[in-house]
Amino acid sequence: MSKRKYTRQFKAQAVEMVENGSTVREDARALEIADHLIYRWRSEARTEAALRGSESNVASSDVAEADELRRLRREVAQLRSENNILKKAAVILANEPHPRAGE
Repeated sequence: MSKRKYTRQFKAQAVEMVENGSTVREDARALEIADHLIYRWRSEARTEAALRGSESNVASSDVAEADELRRLRREVAQLRSENNILKKAAVILANEPHPRAGE
């Protein structure tokens, strides 16, 4: 099994893609790499940011905000999906014949 080497820039771009709201799985497939690599690179990037000293407070708040933004985007996507399902169900139910009372 041969190991591919990735540049620091490639790793940073992969982590940045995930930090901008998409999922690790989507980005890994787009980049044709394994999911676990992005998780590892993201963890290493956070560790490096924490080791920078005074910048770590800013970096940790940025990470927290990015995590919250990503969570909210996922939640919005799920709610939109559920809403679309309910709309389709309403159309289907509206088109079904309803028995009349007393018949």
